[in-house]
Amino acid sequence: MKNLLILKTAALGDVLRTTSILPGLHERYPGANVTWVTAHGAVPLVRTHPLVRTVVELEPDSEESVRTTIARLSPTLWARVISLDDELGVARVASGVTSRRLSGAYLRPDGSLAYTPDTAPWFDMGLLSVHGKASADARKIQNRQSHPEIHADMLGVRMGKPALHLTPESREFAGGFAGRHRLDARRPVVGLNTGAGDRWTSKQLDVERTVEVARRVHEARDGRALFLVLGGPAETERNEQIIAGLVRAELPHCDGGTGNSLLEFAALVGLCDTLLSSDSLALHLAVALGTRVVAFFAPTSAAEIELYGRGEKVVSTAPDACSYRRDADTSSLTPQRICASLLEQIAAAEGERA
Repeated sequence: MKNLLILKTAALGDVLRTTSILPGLHERYPGANVTWVTAHGAVPLVRTHPLVRTVVELEPDSEESVRTTIARLSPTLWARVISLDDELGVARVASGVTSRRLSGAYLRPDGSLAYTPDTAPWFDMGLLSVHGKASADARKIQNRQSHPEIHADMLGVRMGKPALHLTPESREFAGGFAGRHRLDARRPVVGLNTGAGDRWTSKQLDVERTVEVARRVHEARDGRALFLVLGGPAETERNEQIIAGLVRAELPHCDGGTGNSLLEFAALVGLCDTLLSSDSLALHLAVALGTRVVAFFAPTSAAEIELYGRGEKVVSTAPDACSYRRDADTSSLTPQRICASLLEQIAAAEGERA
């Protein structure tokens, strides 16, 4: 049996997206025993995946955690180590174990970070780029391949699809929520996840436009839609404002809350027939769960995201689109454009249920 080691710790959405490499790796290495090293917060995203045998927690900034992880993994001869983060601690683990082949970031004998040539398509666009930051930024903007495509090409496997397998507890949570709010197939559930935390304000759709999108969808569907407001702790205040706007407009809705666990949040995403989402964790959860999604993009790259034929992208047409500016212009992300895409995806979801 071939032992494969995957090192991917950050961020949550990227960890989930990287699970797309698992089907291809198992095809290339039949019967492989896959161990995935990730951060504590990301463990729920990979621990239930049927193609992952073992999950090992690593805190890359902790000297003790790095040493312990290396000691735990060192007795195994790894057929291949795939190291996809640029953190020093992760690279130390990749260099501290014995493998027949290493792909990705590692530590040189002089203590500097480097990456193997086969993973250049990935790292050439990041902080470790041998071409410098300006070139890396330009490559990222010019890139037209999705991350799953890039990973598959550089690892020599077919492009797979990310997957998230919910626990019985999270499914029970979602079932209880659906029962309390009387969610059923007669009225499609449209998720609204239009925040994006505090760091990237230009990844968000403001409260007013979010409510206006919902109003247009409600009107176009003669009231046959229920809006589920979603988000994390950083979205508590803005979600309250969205809900207040929905109340004023007399639009049917329910509050998903902002204090759910990671898998509870994922299970709520799974209740949606269609999700409207920023470029954030909810988008990646929807893709992994097979939920139809309409995603909007202004400062970040839409090309990096693979929707696998189950959604649409509404992309800024402003000159600074994909500029990675925190104050990028979002004015072209109009309620008209977003509503049109949402209506198409709602109809597609209804067609699948018929």
